[in-house]
Amino acid sequence: MDGKIALEEHFAIPETLQDSAGFVPGDYWTELSARLLDIQERRLREMDENGIEMMLLSLNAPAVQAVRHTGKAVELAIRANDYLAEEVAKRPDRFQGFAALPMQDPEAAARELERCVRELGFRGALVNGFSESDEAEMLYYDLPMYRPFWATVEQLDVPFYLHPRNPLPQHAQIYAGHPWLLGPTWAFGQETAVHALRLMGSGLFDEHPGLTIVLGHMGEGLPISMWRVDNRNAWVTTPKLHAAKRPIGDYFHENFYITTSGNFRTQSLIDAMLEIGSDRILFSADWPFENVDHAARWFDDASISESDRHKIGRSNADRLFKLNLSTTELH
Repeated sequence: MDGKIALEEHFAIPETLQDSAGFVPGDYWTELSARLLDIQERRLREMDENGIEMMLLSLNAPAVQAVRHTGKAVELAIRANDYLAEEVAKRPDRFQGFAALPMQDPEAAARELERCVRELGFRGALVNGFSESDEAEMLYYDLPMYRPFWATVEQLDVPFYLHPRNPLPQHAQIYAGHPWLLGPTWAFGQETAVHALRLMGSGLFDEHPGLTIVLGHMGEGLPISMWRVDNRNAWVTTPKLHAAKRPIGDYFHENFYITTSGNFRTQSLIDAMLEIGSDRILFSADWPFENVDHAARWFDDASISESDRHKIGRSNADRLFKLNLSTTELH
């Protein structure tokens, strides 16, 4: 399929490059770092060769979220966003941007998002999981201090992509001695799924029903878990222990989209389609941590209808991010 839109595709600036060093063996670091620092050359060739018309670009992880000094986090986010805006301006027909946000300071994050959307033309934000700060080791975005920030997101009417990061070592004892379980193998999905469930259970979407959250990696395991989350030993009468007014699955179905990033398995895609619907699934690759050709070949050949392929590969993202691309049927 030509004309695909991919939206979990990362870049780095020199200050954040080393954040990605642990995700591949040392022998591959030269290759990965070159991929992360490139936007206009190899990336475009890979897109052309694999039928990808547009990428929405985002800063690598954890980057801003791991900067404990709030002022420095704000400065880093601004530098990264300004750099990305310059790169997007060179080829706005091929690239659009997600804002990096200093969530250590909700007011500063809201200001930066507004600047990025209104002045730089970004299509939303991608935030790399919980944030660290001088005051708290881990800040999750269901906390009351973030309610004004979420009001700004809803007012701007842009999606918020919740991207994974590893848990901090002092909170990851279950992985001790098993480093192979960290990162995309398991820890990313577990950490991000719990964060997403906290948002659903917090009452956030009752207060701000217009919010849209995007999760990668085929929904971080949530599509196959939502029934069990709400069922929870249904034969037992138990007090409700969260603030949400409705079943948790309702928010997943109405306020969330998921992407295919880093999960190129047709059975998983069909499971997700049965749970959340093809209107809420978006194609992505997860470049440069995954190969664009692997993602594209799998998706183009996946055993789904051509109507669903067009939705997931293009039209859903075109609509959600207000890209206003051609709606001509593509093959």
